[in-house]
Amino acid sequence: MRNIITLLALVLIATSGMAQDSKKDITLEDIWKKGTFRMRAVPGFNAMKDGLRYTQLDASKDQQSIAIYNLATGTKQSVIFDNNSHKYQGHTLSIADYSFSEDETKLLLLTEPQNIYRRSVLYKTYVFDIATHSITQVHSSKVLHPSLSPDNSKIAYVLENNLYYQQLATGATTQVTNDGERNSIINGNCDWVYEEEFEFTKAYQWSPKGNYLAYYRFDERQVPLYTMTLYDSLYPTPYQYKYPKAGEPNATVSIHIHNIASGTTTLANVGTETDQYIPRIKWTLQDNSLCIYRMNRLQNKLELLLANATNGSTHIIFTEENKAFIEVNDNLEFLQDQQSFIYNSERSGYNHLYHYNYTTARHTALTSGNYDIENIVGIDHKAQLVYYTAAQASPLQRQLYVVGFNGKARRSLTPTAGTHSITPCQGLRYFLDKHSSLSSVPIYTLIDASGRTIRTLEDNHALAATMAQYRLGNIRTTTIRGTDALLNAWMITPPDFDSTKKYPVLMYQYSGPGSQMVADKFPVGDYFWHQMLAAKGYIIFCADGTGTGYRGEAFKKKTYLQLGNLESNDQIAVAHNLAQLPYIDANRIGIWGWSFGGFMSSTCMLKGNGTFKAGIAVAPVTNWRYYDNIYTERYMRTPLANPQGYDNNAPEHMAAGLQGSFLLIHGTADDNVHFQNSVMLAEQLIQAGHPFQDAYYPNKAHGISGGNTRLHLYTRMTQFIQDHL
Repeated sequence: MRNIITLLALVLIATSGMAQDSKKDITLEDIWKKGTFRMRAVPGFNAMKDGLRYTQLDASKDQQSIAIYNLATGTKQSVIFDNNSHKYQGHTLSIADYSFSEDETKLLLLTEPQNIYRRSVLYKTYVFDIATHSITQVHSSKVLHPSLSPDNSKIAYVLENNLYYQQLATGATTQVTNDGERNSIINGNCDWVYEEEFEFTKAYQWSPKGNYLAYYRFDERQVPLYTMTLYDSLYPTPYQYKYPKAGEPNATVSIHIHNIASGTTTLANVGTETDQYIPRIKWTLQDNSLCIYRMNRLQNKLELLLANATNGSTHIIFTEENKAFIEVNDNLEFLQDQQSFIYNSERSGYNHLYHYNYTTARHTALTSGNYDIENIVGIDHKAQLVYYTAAQASPLQRQLYVVGFNGKARRSLTPTAGTHSITPCQGLRYFLDKHSSLSSVPIYTLIDASGRTIRTLEDNHALAATMAQYRLGNIRTTTIRGTDALLNAWMITPPDFDSTKKYPVLMYQYSGPGSQMVADKFPVGDYFWHQMLAAKGYIIFCADGTGTGYRGEAFKKKTYLQLGNLESNDQIAVAHNLAQLPYIDANRIGIWGWSFGGFMSSTCMLKGNGTFKAGIAVAPVTNWRYYDNIYTERYMRTPLANPQGYDNNAPEHMAAGLQGSFLLIHGTADDNVHFQNSVMLAEQLIQAGHPFQDAYYPNKAHGISGGNTRLHLYTRMTQFIQDHL
C-alpha cells in the first residue's frame, strides 16, 4: 500500500500552470497522416577519418547532394556529389544511403531500396570516384550487401544467393560461389531465422587488408517450408520460405574463407556437430585470423574459435557457459596486442565489461556493481580506453562512460539525467549525443572525448513548440508492486486530471525477455496516441514486469522455461493494485500490446479472471510452438524437452477463460509472427463459445503499415477502446 500511496501522491502534483482549454486535441490524422509530431534527427551524419569533418546527405525538392562540413562549427566546406551534376548515363540517381571507401576517395551509392525481410535490402548500387567524377554501376540488377574492399579496388555483393566481387578498375567479376539456390543454399546472406534473431543479414566479411573473404553458407534443404498467401491477383500467390519453428531442423551452417590471390576457398573447422549456431564471425586485427562464434542449440554455451585463413584450422580461445542462456551481441573487440579482447558478460550476475587475455587466460573486470552496461561505443587502442553506455545511475537512464583497459579511471562523460544514445565519430575525438528524458524532446549535440559540448546540431525546437499547442497529460515514472517485486512504471494522466473522479485505465506493455518499455527517454511507446487517449479521459499505465531488462540477470532470467507465466502474473497484479487507487475505476481496466505484448495481453485477458474489461492483441504469438526456434528455444528449450512450459502458457489453450471484450488483430503476410497464431486462437475462442472481435490486414507484415494502414489500424483500436472501456 505504501507504493500505491506514493503513486497517488505523485499524480496529485499539478501537471502544468498553463490553461488547457485553449489548446488543441491530438487527432489520429495528426499522428498517422499529417506528421504533426515528426521528430528531427541528424540525417546522413558520417564523420570522416580525420575526426575533424563530417559529411551529410542534403536534399531539396529537386536535388540531393553529399557535402563536407566542419565537425566543430558545422560550416559547409565543399560538395563532393550532387545528383544533378553527376548522373549515370543521363540517369539521375536518388540516393537512399552512402558510405566511403577506406581511403575516402570513393563513395558507395545505394539507390532504389527494396526490402526483403527486416534487415535485408536490395539496392541498385554505384561507385562514385570523387577525383574523376566517374560512376560505375555494380551489376545491372539490384544486389544485397555491397561493400568495398579495404584496399578500395574491389566491391563484393550477394546476388541470388551467391557471393561475387568486382574489380572497380576493369569491371571484371569473380563469382566466389555457384551453388546458391532459393530455399536451398544461401551464400553470403543469412537465412530468415539468423537475420531475425541474431540480428544481422550480411553474412560475409572482408579481412582487414582485403586478402580474404570469409562467408557463411546456409544449407537449408532440411528446414520445413512455410507458406503464406499473398492476395495479389485473381488466383492468390503462395509465398514459400524456410522458417524453422520450435523444435524443427535448422539450416546447416558452415564458414568458408576465400583467398583473393589464389582464387581458392578453405572450409573452416567448426567441429562435427551440425545442430549448432554460428551467431557471429569477426576478423581479428590480423589479416589471416578469423574469430568464429560457436554456440550450442540450447544457447547456454558459447565458444570462440580462432581460424587460420590459410588452412581453416581452428582452436578454442574462450568458453562461457550459463545455467539458462547466453545472448549474443557485438560487444567484443580484439586489441592490438594480438592476445586479448574486450567483451561483456553476465558472469557476475549483471552485464559488465571485461578485458580477457586468451594467452594467459586472465580476466580483468573493467566495470562492476549492481547495474548493467548497454553497449561498447568505441575503443581507443592507442590511449587504451573503452567508451561505453550503461544504466549505472538508474535502470531507466543511459549515460556515456569511459574506462581504461586496466579497469581504472572510470568516469561519466554525460552526467545529465535521462537517456544518452551515443554515436562515435571516427578517431573518437567526438561523439554525437542524442539526449532526451521522459518529458523533453531529443537534442543532438556534438561532445568531445572529455564530455564537453561543442555545439548543438538539432534541438527539435519546432516539435516542442508544436506540442505546446496541444492538450497533453502529465507523464511521470513511478514504481508499483507486481506479484513479488517493485516494478518500474510510467503513467499518463488526463490533462484535466481530478483526483476526486474515477478514470478508466489502459495498460500498455511489451514484457519480452530483456526488453524495456519504461525508460527516462522521449518518446516512450506510442506516446502521442496514448496522449490522445489521455485527453479523452483515460489513464495510460505501463509497467515493466519480471523478465525485462537492465535489472540484472536474475530478474531477467526468472522467466526461463515458462515464458509468459510470471510476466502475465505481474500485469494482473499491477491491475489489481491500480484498482485500489481512489481515482481508478476498477471495473474499467484494459490492456493492449503488440507482438510479445500481444501474447501478453491475450494471456492476461484469458487467465485474468475478469481483471480486464477489454483487451487488444496485435500480431500476438498464441502458442510458442508456432514461433521460430532460435528465439523460442533460447528461453524455453525445445517442445520435446519442455512440453508443459509450452502448453501451460499458450493463449490458444486458455481460450475458455475469456472474460471481457477482446480485439484480435493481425497482418495476413506476417513473416515473423505468422497469421496462423491468430487463426488458431480464433478457432479455440469459437469452440469455447466466446464472442470476440478481429481485424486482419491483407498482405501486411508484422509492422502492419503502408499507405493508409496505420491510420485505419489505430482508428479501429481507438473506437474499440471507446466502445468497451
